[in-house]
Amino acid sequence: MSTTSEVQWSELQRDPKSVAAIAEQHEVRVKRRDGADLLLVRADQHQDRHNGAATAARAIRSVFRHVGPDVVADALKDEFPWISVLPESDRAEFVQEFIQAINSSAELGQWSLLGTMAHEWANTAIVHANPEIYQTLSTPISVKDLDPGHPEENE
Repeated sequence: MSTTSEVQWSELQRDPKSVAAIAEQHEVRVKRRDGADLLLVRADQHQDRHNGAATAARAIRSVFRHVGPDVVADALKDEFPWISVLPESDRAEFVQEFIQAINSSAELGQWSLLGTMAHEWANTAIVHANPEIYQTLSTPISVKDLDPGHPEENE
């Protein structure tokens, strides 16, 4: 179980050795008034977390590969209920991108990649859920659409 202590920025400035001693035991959240909080953690613990996340991502990828995209999509509906409005081909593509995003996020330690991918797919589901928006976005764009004053080439 991970414990986090909180200290103020001024305390870190005033007594860095004391804060470092706390960081030897567990992570320290440094509270700041003029910016986002900072997290102070030992480098070996950070590396252990990174390695653990990468291992978990590889294991998830392996499980997903064995059960197939349909089973994965059904399992992910609990977390992402909007998957059900995606066409079957898009569901398979979502699963593939989800697996890739987990692996990339774990390897890079940048979990925002996974969040961005899920957000983009949720927006795709919104389009599929609204026939009017889907029709508008699925219709090819012509030169006339871009410049109503421009004559069509084949007229």
